[in-house]
Amino acid sequence: MPDPDLRTAFLAATDHVISILSRDDVAAAWHEPSVLPEWSVGGLAAHLASQPPTAARLLAAEPAAEAITLDEHYARSRWVAAPVDDDVNVSIRASSDEQAALGPAEVLVQVLGAREALPALLEAQSADRAVLIPWTGWALRRDDFLTGRMMEVVVHGEDVAASIGFTAPTLPDEVLTPVVTLLARLAAGRHGQGALVSALSRSERAPRTISAF
Repeated sequence: MPDPDLRTAFLAATDHVISILSRDDVAAAWHEPSVLPEWSVGGLAAHLASQPPTAARLLAAEPAAEAITLDEHYARSRWVAAPVDDDVNVSIRASSDEQAALGPAEVLVQVLGAREALPALLEAQSADRAVLIPWTGWALRRDDFLTGRMMEVVVHGEDVAASIGFTAPTLPDEVLTPVVTLLARLAAGRHGQGALVSALSRSERAPRTISAF
């Protein structure tokens, strides 16, 4: 069974990011369109790459007084149901494109720097530590925060791989299990329990989509 303490898992997720960003074909396609509308490969890769440095920065900040649940976090987050041209999604892409403009080598350097800093930062975190997410105005408990960052790593790692045409590296269970659990819970909340169960078990009556977002 995966370790319920996600500190080690997040280091594995960071290594996953490094393995993808280190590929020559990702760098070569940096300015090409990705599989996601309005995203370049470089912008998408920079968004993927931002997860470990963001985690390092927020874990190093002062803890918040209290935290909300992970489900409440996604219920409150405007981007979850916003169309691709909504201001919140335009802003996310613009920020990622700005980071991508530094080039693939510098983006990778920032991830490597975070990987060096993260072991000590994570070791110092208690399970009940409330991690403030400043652009939202609320906080999550440590492992909920790490789960959200790992979800971004897993999903956008697949997006980058699909954009280039390679198979993303296989993730360890300690990373994949909490992410799949989160996505399944969000999908059930969005489409209903029956739709989720049918999609996972009955191809003859599976709905068109059970996408969590």
